[in-house]
Amino acid sequence: MKTSREAKIFPTLYIPHGGGPCFFMDWTMGPADTWDKMENWLRGLADSIGGRPTQIVVCSAHWEGEQIRINASPQPPLIYDYNNFPPHTYQLEYPAPGSPQLAGQIQSLLIEAGIKAELDVEHGLDHGTFIPFKLIYPDADIPLVQISLRNDLDPAHHLAVGRALSPLRQEGTLIVGSGMSYHNMQTLMTPGNDKVDALQFDSWLRTACANKGSEREQLLCHWQSAPAAREAHPREEHLLPLMVAAGAAGNEAGIAIYRDQVLGAQVSAIQFGESLTRH
Repeated sequence: MKTSREAKIFPTLYIPHGGGPCFFMDWTMGPADTWDKMENWLRGLADSIGGRPTQIVVCSAHWEGEQIRINASPQPPLIYDYNNFPPHTYQLEYPAPGSPQLAGQIQSLLIEAGIKAELDVEHGLDHGTFIPFKLIYPDADIPLVQISLRNDLDPAHHLAVGRALSPLRQEGTLIVGSGMSYHNMQTLMTPGNDKVDALQFDSWLRTACANKGSEREQLLCHWQSAPAAREAHPREEHLLPLMVAAGAAGNEAGIAIYRDQVLGAQVSAIQFGESLTRH
């Protein structure tokens, strides 16, 4: 096992995970190529950040608890938490190992930071995790632990979660927030809507994330004051994983490493810190 000095330090990421199992089916709820660009980007993400993490921590938009919950199963099952999709999408597999040891370490770091956290040996990987990671690391051979959001969706709390988990990066851990930078489903599924609100919020988000440390945290804590904030996120569960990634990044600036128009809305992914391929 690598020591902290030897371990590679990966950037932290906020990624879009698409719509349900969209990358593994024929898309019929819009243009057939709606998700092609995102799929190709996710398939190339591992190479773009460089190296191979020793383990992965994912905060998904699709798991909430009264306090932060941590998947502690040695072999987490999959949760097919999407509805009315083709039958084969409920047979998808992603047998990535869990890590009870990492789960316990996460709990300890959170508790040391004054954050309540519980281990959960029964909860599996939801589609916010296994769908994108089937593309990013398709061999499913890297230990992966999923953590929940706290259901009050307080941005300051989730930034604090990220800060508490930051030491894991010294051990070669990849920390990922999985959500969607624009998540107004009613607007997305309305044909012909020009979705100017998505452009306004995306511009603010990219600018806010480019700041460092406390200045960035202040902006993200008050994200609801951003242009078109509530139009972009009527409920912010798909934005909050960004806070975990940003908190874990410390003083490293964020940059948009992916931008796309999805169903007419601007969607971005943010990377905090440099890729290992640049070093």
